[in-house]
Amino acid sequence: MRIVVVGGVAGGASAAARARRCSAQAEITILEKGPVVSFANCGLPYHIGGEIVERSKLLVATPELFWDRFRVRVRTGHEVTTINRSAKTVNGVTSTGEEFKVPYDRLIMATGSEPIRPTFCDVSADNVFPLWTLDDMDRILGTMKKHPCKRATVIGGGYVGLEVVEQLKLRGIEVTLIERLPQVLTPLDPEMAKLIELEMRQSGVKVMLGAEVESLLTGRNRVVTAVKLADNQTVPTDLVIVSVGVRPRTALAQAAGLEIGASGGVKINAYCQTSDPDIFAAGDIVEYHHGVLDRLMRVPLAGPANRSGRIAGAYAAVGASKPLASVQGTSVVRVFGLSAGGTGLNSRMARDAQIDFRTAIVQAPHHASYFPGAKNLTLKILYRPDNGQLLGVQAVGGEGVDKRLDVAATVLHFSGTVHDLAGLDLAYAPPFGSAKDPIHMAAFVAENDIARLPELVGYDAE
Repeated sequence: MRIVVVGGVAGGASAAARARRCSAQAEITILEKGPVVSFANCGLPYHIGGEIVERSKLLVATPELFWDRFRVRVRTGHEVTTINRSAKTVNGVTSTGEEFKVPYDRLIMATGSEPIRPTFCDVSADNVFPLWTLDDMDRILGTMKKHPCKRATVIGGGYVGLEVVEQLKLRGIEVTLIERLPQVLTPLDPEMAKLIELEMRQSGVKVMLGAEVESLLTGRNRVVTAVKLADNQTVPTDLVIVSVGVRPRTALAQAAGLEIGASGGVKINAYCQTSDPDIFAAGDIVEYHHGVLDRLMRVPLAGPANRSGRIAGAYAAVGASKPLASVQGTSVVRVFGLSAGGTGLNSRMARDAQIDFRTAIVQAPHHASYFPGAKNLTLKILYRPDNGQLLGVQAVGGEGVDKRLDVAATVLHFSGTVHDLAGLDLAYAPPFGSAKDPIHMAAFVAENDIARLPELVGYDAE
C-alpha cells in the first residue's frame, strides 16, 4: 500500500502519523511545497511579539523526526501540480525546478488554505505582509529589524488580526486596527465584541471600525507610508499586516475533477473520502458538517484540521475508522487582559438559518467572589425557547473563558439543552470556580426565561 500525502502542517502531518499507527506495512510519503513539513501556524504572532522566544519552538516536526519515529518519507520543496487519477500518480516540480512523478494507491490531500489578498494589496511594497507561514513571519521580523518601525497598521479584526495587534503593541509599537465591518470578531455578537474593542482602546490601540481601505500609499524605496481609506482619511504607517480571512487551496482538487461543495471546500464523506474513493482530503480545504446548523460549511481551524487528518489517515491505511465528528466552530483568542471566544451559533447565524431563538447574558466572577483574584466573566447563551436546545455560547473575561466554552462545546456536541447545561456536575473549589458556576448561571437564566419567569433585561452594545 502506497499512501501519498500532499501537504503537511496540521492535517497532512496528522494523516501521515495516523496512517502509520494503523498500518506498519504502508509506504507513506509526504510531499510538501514549502521548506518546513509541519509548523505551529497558530504560534506565529507570539514569536513576533517575543512571547515565544525561540523560532525553533514553532517547528512541530521535521523530516528526520517523521522518518525516525514513523518511517514516513518527507520531501519538502515538492509542489504537486497535477493528479492523474487514472494512472494514480501525482506530478509536480521541486523548488529547484526538477519535475517529479510519484505513484499512489491512496492519496490524501491536505493543501490547506491561503490568505485572501485584497485588491488594494496590488502594490509593489516591501513592508506589506500577510501572516500565515513561517516565511511571512520571518519577512515581517526582518523588515522590523532592517527599518525602524514605530507605527504599524493591521487590516482585519478577526482572530489572527487581534493577536497581531496585541503582539505588536507589546513590542512598544503604535498600532492602528482597521476593520471594514462595524465590529471586531464577527463570530461574536456585537455587544460581546464591544468588550474586546474597549479593551484594545484602553490598551492604547487606535481602532477604526466601518473603515474601508481604498489604497496603500507608497513612498520611496518600495515602502508603504500610509493607508488611504475610502473617506479620504490617511493612516501613516511603517508596517502593514493584512489579515482579512483565508480561502481553501482547492485548485489542485478542482483540476483533478473532485467534487467541490457549495461552500467552496472539497466535499468529503464521514471518512474524509472525496468523490474519488481512493482520494481523501483533510484540513482547511474540506467542508465540515456543522452539528448545530446540520449543514456543510468551511471551518478553517486547527482542531478540525488535525481531527480530519487523523480520520483520513486511518481510513486510507486500513479502510476502517470512526466517522469524523461534527464541528461547532469553537474558538478563543486573548487580547491584552481579556480572552474571548464562542462555540456553536451566534445571533446572526441563527437568524440566517431562520431558527427561533432567545438569548441571555450573565456576568459573574470566574471563581468564588470571596477568593482573591476573581475576575469578571461575561457569558451569552443562545437557545431555542420551545425545547431549550442549546444553540451557542459566547464568553469574554479575564480568566476562565476557555473552560466555559469547552463545557458548552461538549453539550453542543451531544445536542444537549440548557437543562443539561444547568445540571452538569463540574469541578469546584474556591480557587477554580463557584458552586454555581457562571455557565450554570447562564443556563439558569435561560431556564427561567423558558419557564416564563420575570422578563429578562436587555443588554446593548452601546
